[in-house]
Amino acid sequence: MLYVVIVFLWAAILLYLLLGGADFGAGIIEFFTSRGNRSRARRTLYQAIGPVWEANHMWLIITIVILFVGFPKIYTTMSVYLHIPLTLMLLGIIARGTAFVFRNYDAVKDDLQKVYSRIFIYSSVITPLFLGIIAASTVSGRIDPGAGDFLSAYVFSWLNLFSVATGFFTVAICGFLAAVYIIGETDREEDRIFFTRKAKWMIVAAVLCGALVFIAATIEGIPLVKWIFGDQWGILAISLASLSLPFLWYGLQHGKTILIRLAAGFEVTMILFAATYQHFPNIILLKGGGYLSLLEHQGQDKTIEALAWALLIGSVFILPALFYLMYSFEKKKFQH
Repeated sequence: MLYVVIVFLWAAILLYLLLGGADFGAGIIEFFTSRGNRSRARRTLYQAIGPVWEANHMWLIITIVILFVGFPKIYTTMSVYLHIPLTLMLLGIIARGTAFVFRNYDAVKDDLQKVYSRIFIYSSVITPLFLGIIAASTVSGRIDPGAGDFLSAYVFSWLNLFSVATGFFTVAICGFLAAVYIIGETDREEDRIFFTRKAKWMIVAAVLCGALVFIAATIEGIPLVKWIFGDQWGILAISLASLSLPFLWYGLQHGKTILIRLAAGFEVTMILFAATYQHFPNIILLKGGGYLSLLEHQGQDKTIEALAWALLIGSVFILPALFYLMYSFEKKKFQH
């Protein structure tokens, strides 16, 4: 049953990156759009994410619940030593959601709309930035349980070149996913061309930020290259992700909506697999060679069994409802 819980944990993280990340990407796309084109981009972006954007945070909630219930020591370590980036990420989620609602549904359209827009755009960038920083910090070996001062314990555990570079890579990935997903939501050819161009630029940005991550890891002595290319499965995952790029580019050139969405999701899945497979089951690498493992630092067996059954039974009800929600809005859009 422990592996059932671990599979749900990994799947929740992946789905939050693929779906929630694309929602963050809507603000990222707007951030990198000129003022003259923002209203056009905004109209298409919010028509697509408006009905289902809040449901995507379900995957983050599931991740937190799994860690809290099934792996309390891991949850405690993250929430203590990474409490600053965690707090900033959660504040970004709150600010983004609040600004989105007021900007789109406020009965009075006045100058506050500009304030809401700025909050939405900046929080859409800040949130995935700190999401990436948190993810990188767990494996950077900078978390020091024996630290004797505030900076060493709670700042330098996450404020380092590798974590920040991974944060920017996450921002680029979210922008890329949003641009790719939104192409199929456009009604006009000029909008499709606009978002196709954005998707191509975000691919370039993701490649450059990915290179920066490897450079930062080399500078700071983090064996990222070994993790990804030191095992046949990591090499296979990166090779498959690279081989899917021509299909993605072909789909962008010819407007193949399903192809580009599948290719984009597949690439991100392979990248996440390659980045996490080699040091599994160690989810947190501590300073000095220590670690926290999903197989060694789990909760009581009865707790894990109950959690696994709750996840299995809950998915029977939640997943069909979620798919029906998405189907309903897609059908409504098609009818209009």
